[in-house]
Amino acid sequence: MSHDTAADVDESHLRRALALAREAADAGDEPFGSLLVRDGEIVAESCNTIHTDDDVTAHPELKLARWAARELDAGELAETTMYTSTEPCPMCAGAMYHAGLRRVVFSTSAETVGEIAGAGLVMPSSEVFARGAESVETVGPVLESEGRAVHESFW
Repeated sequence: MSHDTAADVDESHLRRALALAREAADAGDEPFGSLLVRDGEIVAESCNTIHTDDDVTAHPELKLARWAARELDAGELAETTMYTSTEPCPMCAGAMYHAGLRRVVFSTSAETVGEIAGAGLVMPSSEVFARGAESVETVGPVLESEGRAVHESFW
């Protein structure tokens, strides 16, 4: 019998997202990683590949939102959580919303990454999600010191 709480489950999946972010950095890409979880199982995962793919839109959240929209029906999408190393940018948040994902858990806030990386466009994903007719549950930051360390070691 497992006694894992929802917070334990979220932290476990976020640690995998952070490992994916480190993999992206090791490959020469910016340190972002994400995964999709449904019924406790990882159904897909991705790293940032903007440099290796020479594609500014190759964010892991966007790639996973596109995959989910193609592969999952509306009910499955609503039951799927995206875990991501960093709060989704406006582009990715919009893609997640339009794909039908209704829960995201992130480690490091957009504001924190903006401070570390000197990013010019910083907007909390909750502001993007708030403009939609359907609600998206946004949880984070969770394990922020671990996520912050990934970014500090890169930028």
